[in-house]
Amino acid sequence: MTELPAGLDLNDFEGGFDFSSDDPAAEDDFSGPVPVVAVVGRPNVGKSTLVNRIIGRRQAVVEDKPGVTRDRVPYDAQWTGRRFTVVDTGGWEPDARDRAAAIAAQAEIAVQTADVVVFVVDVSVGATDVDEAAVKMLRRSHKPVILVANKADNQNLELEAVSLWSLGLGEPHPISALHGRGSGDLLDDILNALPPTPAVTEGGPRGPRRVALVGRPNVGKSSLLNRVAKEERAVVDSVAGTTVDPVDSLVEMDGQVWQFVDTAGLRKRVHQASGTEYYAALRTAGAVEAAEVAVVLLDSGEVISEQDQRVITQVIEAGRALVIAFNKWDLVDEDRRFYLDKEIDRDLKRVTWAVRVNISAKTGRAVDKLAPAIRRALQSWETRIPTGHLNQWLTALTQATPHPVRGGRAPRVLFATQAGVAPPRFVLFTTGPFDAGYLRFIERKLREEFGFVGTPIEVSVKPRKKTGPGGRGKAHG
Repeated sequence: MTELPAGLDLNDFEGGFDFSSDDPAAEDDFSGPVPVVAVVGRPNVGKSTLVNRIIGRRQAVVEDKPGVTRDRVPYDAQWTGRRFTVVDTGGWEPDARDRAAAIAAQAEIAVQTADVVVFVVDVSVGATDVDEAAVKMLRRSHKPVILVANKADNQNLELEAVSLWSLGLGEPHPISALHGRGSGDLLDDILNALPPTPAVTEGGPRGPRRVALVGRPNVGKSSLLNRVAKEERAVVDSVAGTTVDPVDSLVEMDGQVWQFVDTAGLRKRVHQASGTEYYAALRTAGAVEAAEVAVVLLDSGEVISEQDQRVITQVIEAGRALVIAFNKWDLVDEDRRFYLDKEIDRDLKRVTWAVRVNISAKTGRAVDKLAPAIRRALQSWETRIPTGHLNQWLTALTQATPHPVRGGRAPRVLFATQAGVAPPRFVLFTTGPFDAGYLRFIERKLREEFGFVGTPIEVSVKPRKKTGPGGRGKAHG
């Protein structure tokens, strides 16, 4: 609990303030790496619908035809105070070919990297030959498996789940992912099957950091993923739009394991897209939300476009740490560098705080600078300033440069606190509203004093409540 100056009561401020921790870093002080749950099954059994039910929002793409999900897609989830990652996968089929084979391979990788596997069967159809083949694959993984009998929309279908004992995976869990029947009990059983989260020792490992590779089409995101993964992890083609589903990989870079997610190129805003492009935009937005830091790739040989700026805005609005990578630097000559500097000054003026690197995914030029840049951004993203230090600094700043006078007096800061990290969030308790320009001034000075390179920061104001007519005003302290 943050200590407040004597005589300062949070109830006196508009909107109040809740100091209960919504800070992910605070949870990380007591928890280890987030466990992973993989949701697998043959095509069109309702895996994505179940994922949406687990995460509590419609984020995984659902359509009444097989093959909508093509890759393994991670989402953050929480149940009864415990956090975990749930991974949606494409339909698994034995002896699949071409694209179906790639989809099945990604599902198998999800099984291998999971702590618990949720195997989904359509109870209205019963166990099929494909389900039985999938059971053999799951047994080879030696991972705990929870059998889910989905589409049990009524009591009669629940009774049909008994036949699934024949799969040899233990008790079937009849649920309706669409309507929510039985989902609470299923989540309880998932948590019981997850390994206990180990305590994090000071300075010890905390699990792979999540990095989203984002940008407009054909800027080299998949090429960069393949370069850092040292394998053909993602399909690369000169035709824009090759990547539709986010492609995630655990890669080792600069002596550390990272979870990289390659995403579809963003052409339009989500609400303006349609068809496959809509699904790609939706999943890219989800990948950014699930990440801790986003590496935005720009084609250094082309003019910085509105699309590039929109992608950067998406990352900032999601509150993620930011690294801007100018790719294809091997193709940039002196003339282009001159004009690129002008474009950066003009078009990226609002994100001068972002970490920038110049790389070539094709040749490997300066790719080794990427990991230090990401670490620097994450360090700022998780920086916390002691309350006493923050208030001493802010008092000196506002005395040297007070807020402009409004209505005969200048509003003052009574107290300030950092409400959270990831990204850093600051709340100023004041005698009155602050101008937006003065808040930008404080944000700029915060960056100059404390760094915050590579992370957005939020500064908000809680003005003191106005007293009613005849009421006794609060003393200014």
